[in-house]
Amino acid sequence: MPRVLIVDDHPLFRDGLRTALEAAGGATVVAEAATAGEVLDAVARERPDVVVMDLALPDGSGIDVTRRLAQRHPGLPVLMLTMSDDDGSLLAALQAGARGYLVKGAGAGEVLHAVRTVAAGGAVFGPRTAARLTALLQEGRRHDAERLFPALTARETEVLQLIARGLDNRHIARELVLSEKTVRNHVTHVFDKLQVTTRAEAVARARDAGLGDED
Repeated sequence: MPRVLIVDDHPLFRDGLRTALEAAGGATVVAEAATAGEVLDAVARERPDVVVMDLALPDGSGIDVTRRLAQRHPGLPVLMLTMSDDDGSLLAALQAGARGYLVKGAGAGEVLHAVRTVAAGGAVFGPRTAARLTALLQEGRRHDAERLFPALTARETEVLQLIARGLDNRHIARELVLSEKTVRNHVTHVFDKLQVTTRAEAVARARDAGLGDED
């Protein structure tokens, strides 16, 4: 049975997932983590076979953690299990090294199948996710930003594009002919909608999606 580390900041969800996986007799949960900062220590200590990762964590992004795991523990499969169902999150997770992507609400049997599949070296995606992934791969790495990040307004998308190019707020304000205060507000909204806490994470998400190149 695969040994599983569950990463999610909601205790009730972790308890429910642990119960579902272990009751089916198909996996053993060896550790849980509620924050991004706990993950690397838990992996080093417990040596799980699979990490089930949420995208939104209180101190960082599950995508950033996935990227770090891929660097420090090559071959350790990560299965994203998240509420985020947009193309940008899916693409960024895969480019960070995730082996699977399921949206919360998937049945216990589906999650257990995904855990066992990625532990065995396979890749798993929900039915809708698989169809969207095929379309994304066919279109190539650069995609329309409004499709990748549908929660962003047109102006916020422009701001994200400039953030990805490395511009600070002052230069973004000049580029868009806005006040710095207005730019700061847009940046805050972008961070909230992308569920990131730092500019570096926002840059990584945008560049993973193909944004940031000079026209």
